[in-house]
Amino acid sequence: MWERASSVRGNDRFTARRRVRRRRVFIASCILIVLIFGGVMYELWQPSLRISHVQIFGADQSLSDVATSALEGSYFGIIPRDSTFFFPASRIRRDIIAQHPDIAAVSVFRSGFTGLSIRINNRAAIARWCGLAPTVFVPNPSAGHGSEEYCYVFDASGFIFAADGASETPPRATSTPVINSAKLYGPLAGDTLEPLRATLLHAEQLPHTFDFARQVATLGSPVNAIVLRDDEVDDLLASGTRVTYVLGHEQDAYTALVSSRANMNLADGSVEYVDLRFDGKVYLKKTGEAPK
Repeated sequence: MWERASSVRGNDRFTARRRVRRRRVFIASCILIVLIFGGVMYELWQPSLRISHVQIFGADQSLSDVATSALEGSYFGIIPRDSTFFFPASRIRRDIIAQHPDIAAVSVFRSGFTGLSIRINNRAAIARWCGLAPTVFVPNPSAGHGSEEYCYVFDASGFIFAADGASETPPRATSTPVINSAKLYGPLAGDTLEPLRATLLHAEQLPHTFDFARQVATLGSPVNAIVLRDDEVDDLLASGTRVTYVLGHEQDAYTALVSSRANMNLADGSVEYVDLRFDGKVYLKKTGEAPK
């Protein structure tokens, strides 16, 4: 019996020692973790690991102010936002694009341990959008300004990203270079009334629409304006002729137009309009004549 009691007491002492040992190991581990965490935090706040300068490629250096603003402050008061390891790249991209709709993409990457490089890709202006339909706007004739339409430029996705300088009052010295000279008129997608940052309705069809306008120009007269009306398109030629066809049927319309070119002259204004909306048929009205 005495041997059994002694054995029990020995086991209790061994268990107690193990418990103390585990407690000491746990406390030591906690202290080590705190020291490591404190050391890491100390290093993160050192100037040698914090972004101190921002360089912009492909745009004005003033955009660095947007990035600098995003780098201010800290995460939960612990990690600095300008840390070279934890800088908010996604926020920098979002803030720059939000303030500058003419920018298509932003690439952000480290330059050493204290620098940040930002590369800007600007949107390419495909053409000018000048409203729902051709109109003439006279801002202030008494001030000597001519009649101008207020136009915007849009990219390949139909996104309107800037006002065109030539349509401002007074106009800027230069306007935005565009790929297509023909002005576009048509509705915006959604319920928005503000053109800037809006997207054009039928944007996916626009490449074919401008291709057709270039093809028509080879027949004698350039297209000055393209008007989208529901599912129909009016091409207004410089000669004064209007060519109408169904949106999305550009190839059929051009084939019909070429097949009838012997019966009309699109370059001299002798044709008032050409109607290509009906498959295999071409209706035209010459100036001063009844429709045919």
